[in-house]
Amino acid sequence: MEIFQPEAGLTESETDCDLIDQLLRDRSLIIASNRGPVKFQKNEHGETESKRGRGGLVTALTGLASLTEAHWIACADTDEDRQWRSGSVPLEGSDRSIDVQFLSPDAAAYESYYDGIANPLLWFLQHSMLDITRTPSITHKTWEDWKNGYVAVNALFADAIARQVRASEKPSLVMLQDYHLYLTPRLLRRNLPFRSSYTLVHFIHIPWPGAEDWGMLPPKMRTAILDGLCAVDLLGFQTREDAMNFLRTCETYLPRAYVRFKHGRIWYRNHMTYVRDFPISIDVEGLKKLAESPEVQGYRQEFMDAFAHKQMILRSDRIEPSKNIVRGFEAFDDMLERYPEHKEKVQFLVLLVPSRLEMDKYQDYLAELMAAAGKINVRYGNSQWEPVRILTGENYPRAVAAMTLYDVLLVNSLADGMNLVAKEGPVVNQRDGVLVLSERTGAYQQLEPGALVIPPLDVFATAEAMHQALVMLQPERQENAARLRSLVEDEDIVDWLCLQLEAISVLGL
Repeated sequence: MEIFQPEAGLTESETDCDLIDQLLRDRSLIIASNRGPVKFQKNEHGETESKRGRGGLVTALTGLASLTEAHWIACADTDEDRQWRSGSVPLEGSDRSIDVQFLSPDAAAYESYYDGIANPLLWFLQHSMLDITRTPSITHKTWEDWKNGYVAVNALFADAIARQVRASEKPSLVMLQDYHLYLTPRLLRRNLPFRSSYTLVHFIHIPWPGAEDWGMLPPKMRTAILDGLCAVDLLGFQTREDAMNFLRTCETYLPRAYVRFKHGRIWYRNHMTYVRDFPISIDVEGLKKLAESPEVQGYRQEFMDAFAHKQMILRSDRIEPSKNIVRGFEAFDDMLERYPEHKEKVQFLVLLVPSRLEMDKYQDYLAELMAAAGKINVRYGNSQWEPVRILTGENYPRAVAAMTLYDVLLVNSLADGMNLVAKEGPVVNQRDGVLVLSERTGAYQQLEPGALVIPPLDVFATAEAMHQALVMLQPERQENAARLRSLVEDEDIVDWLCLQLEAISVLGL
């Protein structure tokens, strides 16, 4: 088998905003994602107002949108989104605006698309978390969800994008996002057969597992997904391993696909798809600015008062089985048992964001992790010391404040497309904190030189790494922390965009 080696000029970005401006000067930009860059809601006075979405992706893509004519298509999330439908939204820090269009699928169709296929099936499969001895069972209901939900909503996106491409006087750059829209590219090609009018890019934010995992899906679903993704011009993944796994999956399951591993190319249905890895990152300057805000500083002081004179182990995650939270608690328990000198001298602070708690699996996992934490507190705690402190709720400023103070940041995920916490922490941390990082995160590809790397199933190794991090001498801590900051700051969210645009330019797409 040939080794995956992209063409020269694509391995390292030498681009900046000049390239972005050059490439987009004569193109319109269309972004499509399940959720949009803003959400409309009524405030306490009953007035409708917009709230910008959080995260580096929104920051990066809206920043890109500020440089050209741009249109963002997404599903409505609130009643106010549905009533607003479409229009121009001003961009912060710019005299430009972005057109946002909300699609409003039938409620039953959206539920089938999102809660029937995208999350319980594709998310779990792509994180290699299917319990195939029991779940999933592909039933008549699953096929109804596929046809009336996933296929139908993807068709809505394809129709809306096609209308926007036709309405533009310029050729369009269409940037699709993530696993919700796997069928959209092929449906769009059927609507717009003339490829010269647009370039189609799709970035997948979650892992792409090996071909054997995809073998669990019925052939009809699997083929439709691969067929859809091979309709794009440029397909992006978080890591080289993800990109290679996609190539192998197509070679295994997509009849008549000609796969060139050496060059990262697939020739299928008279169309060339280029496959690349573009590791996503964070808005470094935006995060640093937030860390200096009064709100973050207030939370920081609260943590310093509460945990004075103790070392802090931090984890900040969604309540999600793939985050491997229970094994993190088991490792902490093991560390306290074998290294009792840490008792009453270390605080394990756990910040958890509720996620998909309407699903039984997530409710069960929450109960399991709370029981694991409670067991540690009963076994080791006393009136002066609660070994594990859990805070729940979506509070990003509080999370950033905690990141400034950790001595150890634990990221032991079973699988992650990237894991941006592993990048956010080192940028704002002020204690030369040590990153304990799972080798199954996308961030491992970039951050391994400055982290203590662990296999996520190995509780013993995780306990050892936490102990090693707590007792690490200051010179080594400083060296590792500086290396991590440099790795993240040298490849921020703008570089993620520039790498994609550079590929488009070099490949002549």
